Amino acid sequence: MSLYADLRLRRGDLELRVALAVAPGEVVALLGPNGAGKSTALQLLAGILPLDAGRIELDGVALDDPAAGVHVPPRDRRVGMVVQDYLLFPKMSVLENVAFGLRSRGMPRERARAEAGAWLARMGLDGYERRRPRELSGGQAQRVALARALIVEPRLLLLDEPLAALDAGTRPAVRAELRRHLAGYDGCTLVVTHDPLEAMVLGDRVVVLERGRIVQHGPPAEVARRPRTDYVARLVGLNLLTGTASGRTAELPSGAVVALAHDATGPVHIAFPPVAVTLSPRRPEGSARNAWPLVIADLEAHGDLVRVTADGAVPVLADVTPLAVADLGLEPGGQVWASVKASEISVYPA
Repeated sequence: MSLYADLRLRRGDLELRVALAVAPGEVVALLGPNGAGKSTALQLLAGILPLDAGRIELDGVALDDPAAGVHVPPRDRRVGMVVQDYLLFPKMSVLENVAFGLRSRGMPRERARAEAGAWLARMGLDGYERRRPRELSGGQAQRVALARALIVEPRLLLLDEPLAALDAGTRPAVRAELRRHLAGYDGCTLVVTHDPLEAMVLGDRVVVLERGRIVQHGPPAEVARRPRTDYVARLVGLNLLTGTASGRTAELPSGAVVALAHDATGPVHIAFPPVAVTLSPRRPEGSARNAWPLVIADLEAHGDLVRVTADGAVPVLADVTPLAVADLGLEPGGQVWASVKASEISVYPA
């Protein structure tokens, strides 16, 4: 069961042009900011929206092909979809919710209920058959929605922000549980999210979408280590610069020069974590080969640290302790020197 999709759609200010391929048993996480086109892509795959151009093919069968006049309606696509608020039927029991897809396809009531009961047991919800959705926790509701999607044996599973409705306390456990369930599904899965941790944990592969275009894709570790846009770098907690390397230095468009630990040539991305940045009131003396004068633009709590945004010829994010903020007298508009050791910098082709 494989998916090939060439998605082309213009809708308001959004022009979507995305080509995707998903292998059997693979989970692809579609990551991007609000308005990037993630949910629109899922609606196209589900058949809720028709393509302007392009093609959607599942298991070698065309579901959408505007040039050939093909548009298979959602109910005939064998596509399962789970949205962020789960959309469980409030007046139906949990068992009836899960059996709904089978009943709507004509399966006899008792057989549908028996299969729904088996799926609930598989999801660890034995004994919940008679409950109503309002009696469930967020994690339980998500498992019911997932069972309802999977019981009809979809060839493609679409999850739109599946953890967004959960509180921060329950999200990690439900995320791990969802990953376990997806590992046992042999169809194609697409998960839409704007949460980088969710994408990295759930996805076998991450596809990053910005302004209707794919800007980066690859295994989660590769995307996290080597971001290719500012959006991705900020998500994974890295500073990202772009320049032209020649040996052990790289020149940025601003004219600033960055010292490197290893030789590189040509257009490069330069990445380093905010914790690798040292701030000081004067130009530092020591082993750091990179030091730049900057102006503080913003300070914001970041876990136990304070994230400092500083602008200049080499704009950086720095994570420092609250004590350092007080000792250095850091405040917006203040001047500071930022330094980074060359050994802390990663360089890769742009």
